[in-house]
Amino acid sequence: MRVAIMGSGGVGGYFGARLAEAGHDVTFIARGEHLAEMQRHGLRVESIEGDLHLAQVKVSDDPSRVGAVDAVLVAVKSWQVAEAARAIRPMIGPDTFVVPLENGVEAADTLAGILGQAHVLDGLCGILAWREAPGHIRHAGVSPFVRFGERDNRRSKRALRLKAAFDQARGVTAEIPDDIQVAVWSKFLFICAMSGIGSVTRAPIGVTRTLPETRTMIEQLLAEIEAVARARGVALPEDAAARALRFIDALPEASTASMQRDIMAGLPSELDAQNGAVMRLGREAGVATPVNAMVYAALLPQERAARHITG
Repeated sequence: MRVAIMGSGGVGGYFGARLAEAGHDVTFIARGEHLAEMQRHGLRVESIEGDLHLAQVKVSDDPSRVGAVDAVLVAVKSWQVAEAARAIRPMIGPDTFVVPLENGVEAADTLAGILGQAHVLDGLCGILAWREAPGHIRHAGVSPFVRFGERDNRRSKRALRLKAAFDQARGVTAEIPDDIQVAVWSKFLFICAMSGIGSVTRAPIGVTRTLPETRTMIEQLLAEIEAVARARGVALPEDAAARALRFIDALPEASTASMQRDIMAGLPSELDAQNGAVMRLGREAGVATPVNAMVYAALLPQERAARHITG
């Protein structure tokens, strides 16, 4: 397949590298020092699933030079999705489809609103990875997986084709769920709770899941997210929150969420797309979300400062 990776950090860099290693025609969209290093020395992935070094990669900071591709994997931060959608328009041909791999639950809606419903699948991923340095991705936890599918849950040739491409790659498990919304919200359950508790406490998950006070808070965050999903008609399994907590309990003790790492570094974060989205979508559905609202309010001053918002 001819695939473009929009956002070549920990997520996009890892999954794009695995597809390229498997022989697919992958173009990375990157910028700055990351772009320059990939142009000079390729892309290196240090991974618990096996290291790799692609000595030469296709990489550009200009999607208009890439041309139409079969698929675009969107792996930018949640607040960058709308900008990314506009940027990738030159790579969208009649049959191109786009798959978001963001942490939130609204990326597919944003992409469809800009690119058209026909070009957009929904999707998610699981991985603990980040950009260690320009041209260098580190994967430190979670067996990497991608899940994607048509937004109406029909089985399509294009989704099956992308799954077949991932099936050829090592270090990745690909799945087309029976219900993509259930899959997206199931992932959102644990990542939003983990992001919220980690960002407020500045502590790794091994600490917050152990202390009775913070463990209770994790459980409260999960309960609110689950209630919002059900109010929006998402058919989560009865034990969805318990499954999410088991996943959290199985993570390496030092694990932190990307939102937490951004907040601790004083950078703009996915606060609005995670705990803020729970609060916003809960209000629309008539569901109270006081713990997520508290997390959002506690982190909002720093988020505004990181984005240089005053007044």
